[in-house]
Amino acid sequence: MEETVYLDKLERRGIKPTAMRLLILKGMLRFTRAFSLLDLENDLDTVDKSTIFRTINLFLDHHLIHCIDDGSGSLKYSVCSNECTCSIDDLHAHFYCRNCHKTYCLRKIHVPTVDLPMNFTLESINYVLKGLCEDCALKK
Repeated sequence: MEETVYLDKLERRGIKPTAMRLLILKGMLRFTRAFSLLDLENDLDTVDKSTIFRTINLFLDHHLIHCIDDGSGSLKYSVCSNECTCSIDDLHAHFYCRNCHKTYCLRKIHVPTVDLPMNFTLESINYVLKGLCEDCALKK
């Protein structure tokens, strides 16, 4: 990807571009699935772990990435599309492979709407499907 693509993603979210933020964003975008903090630390082994952690929190606060609790005990992250505002309407399903332990965003499968009782306020939804991913299913 060209440098302007990364700069545009940061600018859209009101994040000041720094060399380290660009490097971390590039690392995040290399993943074709959701990634954990450890995945990112291993991929960016020359970057200080606390810098990665702070950058993840900054990106979360500015809705550049979203967080997935897939039940594995390790939070996963994925870069949002440019159109995403991380509102309830933008939420999509996630798939956790019980064999390879990878988590995938299913962006085309939106989270079903639920009618809550009066005066309940919905803040987040965690919709995770579990089973075997395509690669693991083909190996069985």
